[in-house]
Amino acid sequence: MYLTQALHRQVRQTPGLPATIFQGRTRTWAECGDRVARFAAALLDLEVRPGDRVGILAHNSDIYHEFLFAVPWADAVVTPANTRWSPAEIAFSLVDSGTDVLLVDDAFAPMVPTLREQHPGLRAVLHSGTGPAPDGALDLEELIAGHDPVPDACRGGDQLAGIYYTGGTTGRPKGVMLSHANLLTSALGSAATGAFMVPGGRYLHAAPMFHLADGAAWATCNALGGTHVMVPGFTPAGVAAAIQEHRVTDVLLVPTMIQMLVDSPDAADADLSSVRHLLYGASPISVALLERAAKRLPAAEFTQAYGMTELSPVTTILNPADHAVDRLRRSAGRAAPHSEVRIVDELDNEVPRGTVGEIVSRGGHVMQGYWNRPEETEAALRGGWMHSGDGGYMDDEGYVFVVDRIKDMIVSGGENVYSAEVENALAKHPAVAACAVIGVPDPDWGERVHAVVVPTGAERPAIEELRGYLKEQIAGYKAPRSVEYVDALPLSGAGKVLKRELRKRHWADTDRSVS
Repeated sequence: MYLTQALHRQVRQTPGLPATIFQGRTRTWAECGDRVARFAAALLDLEVRPGDRVGILAHNSDIYHEFLFAVPWADAVVTPANTRWSPAEIAFSLVDSGTDVLLVDDAFAPMVPTLREQHPGLRAVLHSGTGPAPDGALDLEELIAGHDPVPDACRGGDQLAGIYYTGGTTGRPKGVMLSHANLLTSALGSAATGAFMVPGGRYLHAAPMFHLADGAAWATCNALGGTHVMVPGFTPAGVAAAIQEHRVTDVLLVPTMIQMLVDSPDAADADLSSVRHLLYGASPISVALLERAAKRLPAAEFTQAYGMTELSPVTTILNPADHAVDRLRRSAGRAAPHSEVRIVDELDNEVPRGTVGEIVSRGGHVMQGYWNRPEETEAALRGGWMHSGDGGYMDDEGYVFVVDRIKDMIVSGGENVYSAEVENALAKHPAVAACAVIGVPDPDWGERVHAVVVPTGAERPAIEELRGYLKEQIAGYKAPRSVEYVDALPLSGAGKVLKRELRKRHWADTDRSVS
């Protein structure tokens, strides 16, 4: 299996059908195939060699789609950069992965001097857009036009396809290594449910394309011969307009985005009746939101996917029919066709049904490991199972219910936030003697990043000051949205902060400890 296989198939079978639609520009599969082969030729001319890492720092576009094909066509590895991260975090991911070549669009061109300074090993920068190019950058369209197509290297199977960075429990992002077989196993298994996408339909990239949730949907759409419709980023008005204009059949959103779409006055008059599948993840959907969404998208079926980057990313699926059953709407569904799921205790023994333990999964979708982190890889993949760090239980029908997080992670608005990253940055503030970061319930974001701070003296900075300070070090979405000051943090006998005690009063009236 290789990711470019779908491109070859579409060029042969449906060369004249649209492959991509973006900002008034439509490209057919034949045009896409030609551009990808020329794009790959340009990479080879830049001395990209087998296994080299090629990065992209850009918003959603048809160029992003071509990049995801061109890099493996040139026998290289993709390293998508998180557009929401700070320059320091992005630079770390580029240095850590050893990214040799980077593609940027207009939005991120001004960041290039900083990235070059922090990553001297960056050999070449490509620019796509109409604005000013960074000094020394190469124009992508000129490169594509100036090169003849080259044959596909057919990089595939267990060869590395991409390194996808996720938050780190120790305060540094870690690169998840996924093969072509990993990504295609997850995509084809999800497609096999029949609850993901319309074959030959139109999928809207509203979620960021650097994120593996959208990346998996990209691979699924390719496998099913669909058309990719892109908007640069999520806005209710932009998504609604794209759905109406291009008769989008499938879209992936997190519950926070769904809420914004169905409640926004800017999207109220749009015709959303073409949508057949609304995919969501990161957290369950409330009954009230599900009812509002069903009214606004009358033809849509709702499917929840649960997983993580390390699982390429899907491991369980809550099908449309399950959404009609009250008790199941709080579940994460059952194991997907390509996945096996168990609930285990601390010794990795499977626990009885209904007993809370750690959710683990195995199958062809499980990552190869963490880039340059053998010890963390061994711990996560012990016994051949990916240990999710999520606590949950399984009922007698195999439905999985997530009730807590064993790993110290918060999911806010669909983004993973590791407490250690925030705490490391927050602890540098002169007014902070000690701190702990937890997730608390939030009606808009599912969970809100919340800081509990022991001050160094009488000064108690407002949340706005703390957020401004933190945004210089970490992405804005990781910065706490609320803060409370305490005289001391609760500690265990070993001196570890008892975060469960800090969370208890915030989650006391809920049936879970996470959203």
